[in-house]
Amino acid sequence: MKVLVMGGTRFNGLALVEELVKHGHSVTIFNRGASKANVPKDVRRLYGDRHDQAALKSALGYETFDCVQDISAYTPADVQSLVDILEGRMGHYIFASSTVTYASSGLPPLTEDHIMDRSPLQSEYGMNKILCEDWLTERHRRTRLPMTIVPFSMVFGPNNIIHDREQRMFKRLLEGRPVLIQGDGTTLGQVGHVDDQARALRMLMGNPATHGQKYNLTGRDYFSDEGY
Repeated sequence: MKVLVMGGTRFNGLALVEELVKHGHSVTIFNRGASKANVPKDVRRLYGDRHDQAALKSALGYETFDCVQDISAYTPADVQSLVDILEGRMGHYIFASSTVTYASSGLPPLTEDHIMDRSPLQSEYGMNKILCEDWLTERHRRTRLPMTIVPFSMVFGPNNIIHDREQRMFKRLLEGRPVLIQGDGTTLGQVGHVDDQARALRMLMGNPATHGQKYNLTGRDYFSDEGY
């Protein structure tokens, strides 16, 4: 497949690019070129700021893609501008969302139809992801946009750019220091490895059964903070 990855040089995006290349896909990445990364040599690179509509449109030109993996969209404007430019010229659009959108519950697991947290307690990041999902769902209903929404839970693995996740725990273990656990340790969470995530994103591509659907993506098990 001919695949466009928005982002593609850091953590989630880089793991996805490596997975796609390993399986023989033709990969193009689009980003500002601000992050250094050892992307596979066969990857084609387009440079630009996705927030600049004119620059984005110019860079993508009349390109067509079998699939667009959007790993770097954080606001409705990010999603709308890309879809408006490429609709009709992409076979499948996959949007990376987040499980932070869901309201808290004492009854795990939280499934894809769980209520969203649209309260004032929701973060700006989470609210923007909710609005992205709303826009895509409406667009799919109205125009049959071939899109899939994939909320990620906590992701760990090589090249993690969020330094207060597993790196903090491993560093304290290596130094023989106690691991810090917030609260009473009973909070439940799920973690998934970045390579497993990349494999799942690859396997979703080009499958019409996934259009208009939402799939939470994380590890199979969940743990209390103390248990983890």
